[in-house]
Amino acid sequence: MYDVALSVSACARSGTRADVAWMISPTASNEAVAFTPGGGRVGHLADGAFDGFLADVASRRLSRGRRVTHEVTSLEAPQCGLAVGTPVEFLVVPADQLPSDIWPALLEHRPVGIAAEIADGEVTALDVATPDSAEGRLAELLRSGDPAVDLGPSTVLTVFAPIPRLVIAGGGPFAEALGAQGRLLGWQVAAETRPEMVAGLAASLSPLDAIVVMGHDVETSSRCLLAALEGDAGYIGALGSPAMQEARADWLAYRDVTDLSRVHGPAGLPLGGRTPAEVAVSIVAEILDERSD
Repeated sequence: MYDVALSVSACARSGTRADVAWMISPTASNEAVAFTPGGGRVGHLADGAFDGFLADVASRRLSRGRRVTHEVTSLEAPQCGLAVGTPVEFLVVPADQLPSDIWPALLEHRPVGIAAEIADGEVTALDVATPDSAEGRLAELLRSGDPAVDLGPSTVLTVFAPIPRLVIAGGGPFAEALGAQGRLLGWQVAAETRPEMVAGLAASLSPLDAIVVMGHDVETSSRCLLAALEGDAGYIGALGSPAMQEARADWLAYRDVTDLSRVHGPAGLPLGGRTPAEVAVSIVAEILDERSD
C-alpha cells in the first residue's frame, strides 16, 4: 500500500478515479495495486498474477468497494506461488471511499490499520486507524508490527506495517557488507552511487529509514550527504576518515549548510570494527540504537 500512496492520493486530490486492491486471504502483506479508468496501473500485488481479474472488477466503477473471491488458475500459479485452485480474496475499493487521513500516514511510512464493514460482499464503511488511535482487535494487530489480516463474517481488519529502508550512497566492499547486513534484518536496501539518484531515494525516506553516505570523492559524497539532509530519514550516517568528514563539512558550509547535528560521522558505534563486515555491524547497531530512542 505504501508504494501506491503517492499516486493514489494525487488522484484523490484531483478527483480522478482510482480503485485500490489488496489481498486479504490467504496471506497478508504490504502489497497493493491501483487501477485508473484509462488502463493505468500502479503498484505490485502477487507479481501481477491477478491484475487481469482485479482490473475487471475495477472497470465496473462501483461506488463502493467489494470483497471478491477468486481461485488461482494454472496461468496465475507460477507467478503468485500458490497452488492451482487455491481460493484468494481481495478488497477492491474506490480511492474516494477511503478516509483521506490514510494518505498522510502511508506517505510518512507509519503503520496503518483499515477496518472495513462488509454486507453482501459490499464495503459499506471504512475506518482508518494508527497505533495511537486504534482500539480493540485492530489495536492488537497494529502492535504486532507486522502486516496482518483478521477476517470476520461482516468485518475485515487489515494492517499495513512499513518495512525499514536503508539507502547506501556509495559502492565497494563496505557498501556491499552494509547492504548484506541490512537485508539480513529484512530491511529494503538500495545502493546507489549517482547523486541525482540518491536525491530521489532520500526524498522518499521517512523517520523509520536510514541513509549512509560513503565514498572517496568529496564532491560526489558531499552532494549525497546534502540530499540526505534535505530528506526526513531518521538516521544519517557518513563513513570516512576525519579528513574526509571535514572536507564534506567545508563543502556543505560553502553552500550555507552548517547544521550537521543529524549526521553520525563517522557512522557506527565505536566497537573497534575494521573489516567491512565489522563496520557494517557497528552501523546497523547504531541505526537500531537511534531508532529505539
